Amino acid sequence: MSQPDAIIIGTGVIGAAIAFEMVKAGWKTLSLDRNAQVGHGSTAGSCAIIRMHYSTFDGTAFAWEGYHYWRDWADYLGLPNGADLAQFRETGCLVMKTEANGHLSKHMKYSAELDCPFEEWATEQILNRLPIYSLDSFAPAKRMDDPAFGQPNGSRMQGAVFWPKAGYVTDPALSAQNLMQAATQRGAQVRTGAEVVEILQEGGRVKGVRLASGEEIYAPVVINVAGPGSSIINRMAGVLDDMTIETRPLRQEVVHVPAPEGFDFERQETIVSDGDIACYCRPEHGNHILIGSEDPDCDPHQWCEDDVRYNHDFTDQWTTQAMRYAQRVPSLGIPSRTRGVVDLYDASTDWIPIYDKSSLPGFYMACGTSGNQYKNAPIAGKMMAALVEYCEGGADHDAQPLQFELPHIKRTIDAGFYSRRRPINAESSFSVLG
Repeated sequence: MSQPDAIIIGTGVIGAAIAFEMVKAGWKTLSLDRNAQVGHGSTAGSCAIIRMHYSTFDGTAFAWEGYHYWRDWADYLGLPNGADLAQFRETGCLVMKTEANGHLSKHMKYSAELDCPFEEWATEQILNRLPIYSLDSFAPAKRMDDPAFGQPNGSRMQGAVFWPKAGYVTDPALSAQNLMQAATQRGAQVRTGAEVVEILQEGGRVKGVRLASGEEIYAPVVINVAGPGSSIINRMAGVLDDMTIETRPLRQEVVHVPAPEGFDFERQETIVSDGDIACYCRPEHGNHILIGSEDPDCDPHQWCEDDVRYNHDFTDQWTTQAMRYAQRVPSLGIPSRTRGVVDLYDASTDWIPIYDKSSLPGFYMACGTSGNQYKNAPIAGKMMAALVEYCEGGADHDAQPLQFELPHIKRTIDAGFYSRRRPINAESSFSVLG
C-alpha cells in the first residue's frame, strides 16, 4: 500500500471508530493489530453496556451523545443492506440510590441539564419490575471471609433511578468489525497479526512503527489505541514523563449464572447498577445473568505487569461476585461450573480515559478507557479525528484545548477534560463507573 497518513495501533471498538472517523475526514489510515481478528482484544470481553449516568458532567454529556450512534447503528455505519450488524438492545438501566453515590443527586442533575431522560423509582416500582429482588441493604460490600458477609445491615434500599434509553450491545467484537468494515469500505487499510515493537522517531517527532517481523512502516501520525497494552506502547514512544495520569492493565472477572427458575430475566431485560452490593448486572443470552464488579474497596486490585501474562482462570472472585448478587436475589442458584469472562481493563489513575496528544509530536493516545468507554467509541472516534486535525494544523492543545461540539446533543465540551496532564479528577467514582 502507499504510505499512510496515520497509523492506528489497535482494532478494538475505539480504534476501529477512530479509523472510520479519520477516513471520513480524508485521512489515509492503516490500522494494525497483533491479534488475528479485528475486535478480538479486550473489546471482545466487554460487557458492552450503553449507559448515560456518570458522576461528572463531561462524562454524562459524552455518554448521552454516544447513545445516539448505537441507536442509529445502521445509519451511522452506512454498510450495504444485509450486513451482519451488532444489535443494540434498549433495556433501560436501573441504578440503586446509596449513600456512596450521593443518592444519585449529581447524576440526576447532569442528566436534567442535558435533557437526558430519567425516572425516580420508589421501592414498589423496583419490585414490580424485579420481583426476585430483596431490598435489604448490605453495604459496605464485604469479602466472603468476613463473618458479616451476607448479613443485612438493618436498613433498606431507598429507591433507584431508571435511565430508560440505556441498554447493551449483544456482540461487542462484531461492533468493532462493523466499524472497521465501514472504514475499509471508505478506503482504510487494516492488518492483523502485526505486532508493534518500536515507535520510530526522527527530528523530534514520530516517524512510524517497527513490527515484530522487522518491517518498518512510516507515517507522520501514530495513534495508540492498544487497550490494556497501551502503557507498553507509550513507554516505547518515551512519552510518560509529562503524564500525570498513568494507565495499567487490571484483571477482571465477569460472572454468568442462570436466572432464578420461573423468572425470565432475558425477556424482562433490565441492566442494574447496585453500589450497595458492589455489582452490576445485565441480561445474557440463554436467560443468564451477567454479573460484574463495581470495584469495592475491600477487593484487592489485580494489576498485571503486561497484557499477556495474567491468570486467565476464574478465582474465588467469581464466587464472591455471584454470592454478592445472591444477597439481592435470594432465589439465585450458584452453579458449580464457573462461566463468564476473564479479561483486562486498561485502567487509568482516575478511571477517566486519556484522549490526547503526547509530548512527542505526531503521537496521540486514546487509552485508559477503564472498562467504561465502550459505549463512547463512536464519539471518541469523532473527537480524536478532530483532535488530530487541530494539533496537526498547528494548534497547541495543551495551552488551548480543543473545544469540541457533540453533534447530536449540541453541547460543546472542553477536550482538555481528557488530558494526560490533568489533575486527578476527584469527582470520579474511581471504579468502572468512571
